[in-house]
Amino acid sequence: MEEKKKGTIARLLDFAGDRAGLTYVGCALSAVAMAINMVPYVCIWLVMRELVAVAPNWGEVARIAGYGWAAFGFAVAGIVVYFFALMCTHLAAFRTATNIRKRCMAHLAKAPLGYFDTHASGLLRRRIDGAAAQTETLLAHNLADITGTVAMFVTLLALLLVFDWRMGLACLMAAVISIGALFTMMGGKNAGLMAQYYDALDNASKAGTEYVRGIPVVKVFQQTVYSFRAFKEAIDAYSERASHYQGTVCKTPQAVNLTVTEGAFAFLVPVALLIAPGALASGDFAGFVTNFAFYAVFSAVLSTALAKIMFAVGGLTQAGDALRRIEEVLSAPTLPVAANPQIPADNAVTFEDVSFTYEGAELPALDHVSFSVPAGETIALVGPSGGGKTTAASLVPRFWDVDTGAVRVGGVDVRDINPHLLMDRVAFVFQNTRLFSTSILENVRAARPDATREQVLEALHDAQCDDIIEKLPDGVDTMIGSAGTYLSGGEQQRVALARAILKDAPIVVLDEATAFADPENEVLIQRAFSRLLRGRTVIMIAHRLSTVVNADRIVVLDRGRVVEQGSHTELVSKDGLYARMWADYQTAAQWKIEKEVA
Repeated sequence: MEEKKKGTIARLLDFAGDRAGLTYVGCALSAVAMAINMVPYVCIWLVMRELVAVAPNWGEVARIAGYGWAAFGFAVAGIVVYFFALMCTHLAAFRTATNIRKRCMAHLAKAPLGYFDTHASGLLRRRIDGAAAQTETLLAHNLADITGTVAMFVTLLALLLVFDWRMGLACLMAAVISIGALFTMMGGKNAGLMAQYYDALDNASKAGTEYVRGIPVVKVFQQTVYSFRAFKEAIDAYSERASHYQGTVCKTPQAVNLTVTEGAFAFLVPVALLIAPGALASGDFAGFVTNFAFYAVFSAVLSTALAKIMFAVGGLTQAGDALRRIEEVLSAPTLPVAANPQIPADNAVTFEDVSFTYEGAELPALDHVSFSVPAGETIALVGPSGGGKTTAASLVPRFWDVDTGAVRVGGVDVRDINPHLLMDRVAFVFQNTRLFSTSILENVRAARPDATREQVLEALHDAQCDDIIEKLPDGVDTMIGSAGTYLSGGEQQRVALARAILKDAPIVVLDEATAFADPENEVLIQRAFSRLLRGRTVIMIAHRLSTVVNADRIVVLDRGRVVEQGSHTELVSKDGLYARMWADYQTAAQWKIEKEVA
């Protein structure tokens, strides 16, 4: 029999570890605190009974002071117990939020690197940090309030019906209407609207991050925010969801809810007018006045209790949606690790009949691709955009795993190599280089954390970064991104090359490493290549064909298939796709603007 799926609270408390019990203790203490907080109202009723009984001879009252001190004592006791309740729930909530972040980050560390190409960092950050914060609010406050409010309602029900059941039922009418209004907003067909609201918020966060990163391009071409279509559509979708939920779904029910809870006293007055004549006839008018005063005071407590229910239920709904998003992160695919990992014999790279299709794509990115790179040689992958060059290169360090066929390093399928050993053997430099918001020294040292300062400086020198270091205020200790210290695209690329040089991996993957470099930086980057690529197995992706003419072999990819292989000279003589690309490149290189002669 399939095990019944746990509820939201139980699944959240799985993250709390040894502090899960504190949540139960906190909820129990909250219930006790709420029950204690009802005692002062009983004391108020007793005081009013004493006063009415001796009126107008107030001097005959003897027990008012005792009731007052009792009310004060119980009020203080309720505050103290509630304080300890919240302390327990907060300790459990903080541990839960911390463990959620830790578990998500640990899981993402096992995900293939290609996963982060299809899942934006802004979206993942919102899902982890935002969702963890929402669960913290539920466990630290809302859950204790829910338990306390239930205890309050049980106590209220007893007290409301003990003194005069007719007035008690009148006060409860407000509660019934309020709960009905809350269900209209959050239950039934509207139950899924909160999830849609947070999905729209996620998309807006993701699109916003992408837009901020693309601001330089927008400014260069003098465009506006509307030029970034995805950002505008995400904002419009979020605005539409928020306006629909708040303006259409919640408008009327919330108005009814606030009206009846804040005006609960209005339900009491008609009932009091109906039963007043009977109280006069029976001679118990003093008792009637006492009960009416008690319920009049109690009706205000009712609105507070119902408000707590509304916020607590809202918190529970938000936490349920946050948990859904957390579980989506935890369901990200992980990189399978071989039970019996093997060690490559050398650093040769071989593609054997490799096919690969991205998730959701209809056509394969690579279709039965085969080629080899002997150890110590350089191979260049060229071809039209979308031909599969970057995809092929990304399969070597296992950004993705192949669908069919095999990628081998040293004769061993990369899936049978320990991922840590494979990453130690492969260094890669992307066309979009990202540096951390830390010093140049630590940015380079990220490739080899145990490297000494001298080794980092040597790698920076080999990467032609001396001029960068000289102009920075604190040299290699300058913090990137702080106090206006930023590097150009070409300078960032050289720092990334220093990182790859320091790693000293025997296999190097270069994905259009000079794409964003100006002519001066490109010359320096090419010099850095001579140091980085010396004696290594190299897979180079390039659109500037001048950078690959000296490669040992060139593989031409088109629509996911290998259409040509050979040296530059051999491919030019074949008069195929590469020859046409080379001719186009030569034409483009010789193109210049000439002044028109009148």
